[in-house]
Amino acid sequence: MLKSPPGLPLMRQRWSQLLFAHWPVAPELLRPYLPERLELDLFDGQAWLGVVPFTMSHIRPLGLPAVPGLHHLHELNVRTYARLNGVPGVWFLSLDASLALGVWAARTFFHLPYLHARMSLTQTGDTLSATATRTHRGIAHAEFAATWTLGEALPASRPGTLQHFLTERYYLYTAGPDLQRAVRGNGLWRGKLYHEPWALREASLSEWESTLVESHGLPTPLGKPLLYAADALDVWVQEFRRL
Repeated sequence: MLKSPPGLPLMRQRWSQLLFAHWPVAPELLRPYLPERLELDLFDGQAWLGVVPFTMSHIRPLGLPAVPGLHHLHELNVRTYARLNGVPGVWFLSLDASLALGVWAARTFFHLPYLHARMSLTQTGDTLSATATRTHRGIAHAEFAATWTLGEALPASRPGTLQHFLTERYYLYTAGPDLQRAVRGNGLWRGKLYHEPWALREASLSEWESTLVESHGLPTPLGKPLLYAADALDVWVQEFRRL
C-alpha cells in the first residue's frame, strides 16, 4: 500500500471499478467549455473527451474518522484535459454522483460541478455494469448504462504515450459548481492528487447507452471509445488552492 504523501493531505479515498472511455474530439468543439485562463491540453493536436464511471469509498478527512453517510458513493464524470502555466490537469464538464451529501460537500468546499443522480455500479466476476439517471434540478437530464468486461493487464503507462496522457493526471482544475458561470468567471482553483500510477487493463463493451455528452450541448461522439479499465487504488487529495 502506498504511504501517505508528505505534508498534511486534506482527504483520503479509494477508487475502484473504474473505466476510462475516451473519444478524440476537435479542439474547437471543447474550447468554449474552458475558462479563458486555461489552455486545452492536446495530444498530437487532438483534444480528448472522457466518460469515467467508478466507485469512491473509504472517504475520510485525514486524521478524522469516516463521516457517517459520506464514505461511499458512485461517480460518473465527463471530462477533458487542460493546462495552466505548463501544469496538466483534468477539467470536468460534470460529475454525477449517487450521494446527496457528497454532492453538496464537493460543490460547497471544492467548487466542483457535482450533480445529483441515481446510480448503481455492480461487478460479477470480470463483468461490471453501471447505470445512472441524473436528478439534479435545473440541469439538463442525462442517462447512462454500460456493461464492460475486464481483460488482460496492460504494461505500465510510459510518458509521451496516449495511454499516459489520458490516465496519469495528478491535478484538477475547477472554477465553480456551475459550469456556465465557471467558464465566464475569473476564479480558478487547482487540486493536487497523490497516488500510485494506474494499473490498467484491457476492457470490452457489451452495452453503452449515454446522453451525458449530449446533455452539455456537444454532439454524440463518433465511433467506439478507447477503453482502459483500472484496478483499485488509494488516492489522497493533497492540496486544493485558489490560483
